[in-house]
Amino acid sequence: MTLSPEIVYFSFFLIFVLTVIYADLFIVGKGRHKVTLKESTIWTLIWVGCAILFYFFILFYGDKIHGINDISRLEHIKNKYGSLFGIDKNDFQQSIQNYRQNMSLEYITGYLIEYSLSVDNIFVILMILLAYSVSVKNYKRVLFFGILGAIILRFIFIFAGAALLQKFEWLLIVFGIFLLYTGIRMFIERNKEEKIETGNNKIIKFFSKHFSVFPRYLKDYFFIKRRGKIMITPLFMVLIIIEFTDLLFAVDSIPAIFSVTRDPFVVFFSNIFAILGLRSLFFLLINFMNKFHYLKAGLSVLLIFIGTKLVLSDYLKEVGFKTVYSLYIILTILLISVIASLLYPKNKQQTV
Repeated sequence: MTLSPEIVYFSFFLIFVLTVIYADLFIVGKGRHKVTLKESTIWTLIWVGCAILFYFFILFYGDKIHGINDISRLEHIKNKYGSLFGIDKNDFQQSIQNYRQNMSLEYITGYLIEYSLSVDNIFVILMILLAYSVSVKNYKRVLFFGILGAIILRFIFIFAGAALLQKFEWLLIVFGIFLLYTGIRMFIERNKEEKIETGNNKIIKFFSKHFSVFPRYLKDYFFIKRRGKIMITPLFMVLIIIEFTDLLFAVDSIPAIFSVTRDPFVVFFSNIFAILGLRSLFFLLINFMNKFHYLKAGLSVLLIFIGTKLVLSDYLKEVGFKTVYSLYIILTILLISVIASLLYPKNKQQTV
């Protein structure tokens, strides 16, 4: 049986991801320790560098992923995923180049959306870790398995979402309205102090009722055996809470990337590279979390833009809206929010 190019490239990508995750946990990150600013900066640059290298791979070889070797196949892929690029039936090479350029722009724009939206996720994760008094030395292990779980959940969400969009294209408008609502709500509540209610958490109550729970943290263990009985530790429950939190954030971020492309492979690649860099970005941003106070407002505007783009997607196609325009607008929104945060520090004004 001959495997399709999509399955082959997807398998190689998963092998790469699993290899990197294994090396990170058992080789590079072995042992409990507090991640320093230097270490987090280096790893953030490494992950961003890997994402950029993959951009160049798509730019030069993106057509190989879908096994495009003639005009008819190219037209099929364009129609299937609603891609915005020109096809010249008399010039296959130019058409392929147009496809690669558009696909690489879709990837890097999706990556930027996911990476920027994960900033808000990072702040919530930090509050969870602080609220449940998790040792700083255990942050790395909890986030590692949190990211591993997120990869599995994103895989299910992305390919299920792509399958639904193939049958029910009107879901894009539903996604758009949802993102508009989320962005407006985020903007209105941008100055609201978020709190984690540890005592009323339903996940904690569920595990306490149905499983044997060890009463305190024990190093970085998720499970422990006592008197022949397997018990879960509070650290495992914190991990489950973080996984559930990521699931809620995926409801925002995945539809947002579908505003750029409906190709599930591009969505998955951009999503996973952003998730892989999430842990190092977490340790980097916790040192500066109070400096970029306008970022929440910027992210809300970003969601409003993406939601509007989804709702008006048919009209934007008619007026010739290109993928690169989304990239420019997203970069502008993020730069303005960061520059404004640096120019007007939080301690010099009462509201943001």
